Amino acid sequence: MRTLRKIRSHQVMTTSSALIAQTQSARGVATRPSEAGDGSTQNVTLRTPTRRARSNSDAAARETGLTVPVQAPRRPARKTGSGIGVKRSMLESYLRDGPPHGKVREGLQELKYLVLSSRVDADSDGMSAYRIYLWLILLNIPAVRTDDYLALIHRGRSPAYSKIRNDTFRTLATDPLFKRRVTEASLIRLLNAVAWKLHDSKVKPKSRPTSSRRRERESLVDTPPRIPEEPEETGSVASSLVADSAIYVQGMNVLCAPFLYAARSEVEAFALFHYFVTKECPGYIRGAMDGVHRGLRLVDRCLEIVEPKLAAHLSSKGLHAELYAFPSVLTLCACTPPLPEVLHLWDFLFAYGPHLNIICIVAQLIRMRDTLLESPR
Repeated sequence: MRTLRKIRSHQVMTTSSALIAQTQSARGVATRPSEAGDGSTQNVTLRTPTRRARSNSDAAARETGLTVPVQAPRRPARKTGSGIGVKRSMLESYLRDGPPHGKVREGLQELKYLVLSSRVDADSDGMSAYRIYLWLILLNIPAVRTDDYLALIHRGRSPAYSKIRNDTFRTLATDPLFKRRVTEASLIRLLNAVAWKLHDSKVKPKSRPTSSRRRERESLVDTPPRIPEEPEETGSVASSLVADSAIYVQGMNVLCAPFLYAARSEVEAFALFHYFVTKECPGYIRGAMDGVHRGLRLVDRCLEIVEPKLAAHLSSKGLHAELYAFPSVLTLCACTPPLPEVLHLWDFLFAYGPHLNIICIVAQLIRMRDTLLESPR
């Protein structure tokens, strides 16, 4: 109420002063110093224009004598998203509406093609309202309960906690966009939760031996024999790789960073990152990083096929992929700025396969071909 009184009194005073000034101008009387220089004043009749100049802010109040309503400042329009009045892209509309006639396989192929042809709409910081859901669909990741993630957090420090703390403060340290959005505490929590998850998968529960009395009781009961379920081939291979993996290796912090940056919650980032390191590239998190070294050998072989002259030039200088491409292979080019372009690259990799990161690294070398060939060092 006090604020309303102040606004009202200000408008009344403005209107009153305007009426006084208008009356004086109508009479044509003004006061000016005397030309004699004795400091006295005298009334002099001046010719004034018929209309008096005024500001646009109180023009309506002066003419009509009504109060001017105070308008709230307008909020800036959203650059991305699906609010009212915002035109959706073809990719976003397809993602929201789903495949036509429930054809999931054909719809997934169309979704991948739209990622390749029209790219995800994002602002200058690389933020998109639907990118994280696109990643979850392309990687076929089921929903994760928040309580499950919180249970891992509440277990405290994992056996790899000290290694995690030695790397988190260096994660994309020179990227202002990442530092502004993702805190070191969230990185520590997510990596620690993944470490606990990998630790639990390595520890196999011991089967409890069956007592002789229980065996006799089960033999007396006429029950059909249980047929053991055949494990899936992919599941057994993945479980064996996870069993041989470490719970944390250097470089997982950078590989985790884009997930946290693009996600709308830590639970989404946890689901994506854990699935990615255990299903898509389990060789990357093994103690010896076998998957990374195999990728580096693939970079050399692909470059020899596509650009033999450039491959021979780098080989003559003693430059193999293990020396210059190790971070790019390990982090799927997340170490190469700018971060918004990394997110667009990952859209493509998740749509058509993370193994294409090797081809993308070779493409980077081809774009720098002339510069590399002309460099004396």
